[in-house]
Amino acid sequence: MRRVPPVNFFFAAMHLQFNGFARAPSSRRGFTIVEVMMAACVMAFAITTSITTMQRAFLAIDGSRNITLAGQIMVSEMERTRMLAWTETSPTVGVGSFALSPTVETLSLPAGFSAFSSRFTLTREVFEDPDNANIRIIKLTISWRGYDGRALSRSCTTHYARYGIHDYLFNTT
Repeated sequence: MRRVPPVNFFFAAMHLQFNGFARAPSSRRGFTIVEVMMAACVMAFAITTSITTMQRAFLAIDGSRNITLAGQIMVSEMERTRMLAWTETSPTVGVGSFALSPTVETLSLPAGFSAFSSRFTLTREVFEDPDNANIRIIKLTISWRGYDGRALSRSCTTHYARYGIHDYLFNTT
């Protein structure tokens, strides 16, 4: 059996070099212009898609924050309205009693939400219940402009009984 001498890879690599640098065949030197353009198109598509997705995500986040905040403002105002006396929830402003002509008031936001008064507008409508003179229908509507400039609003309606919930539950016709 013949013995093979060990090969020194460093010296073997030096024999492959020309002028101190290893050269690749001319067909394998770099990317073609078509390959570079395809890569650029793929990157442009990926960036455009991600920017569009992020804009839609910001729109969804803004919408959910505003809807939550609008709900909190309406609940706070509804609780404040529950504490009003019967005479303070009058549906008419000194013109007599009209069954279905509501009083529409633009309200200032509750104390904890005054920082948002430039964005949100809260209105209250009070109607007389046509079937029962001791019940009033109170509708709160809050409106605002979204991230994209669209006008948005939410509303909440409740019944307000003159003598409390017992009157509403047991004395309605």
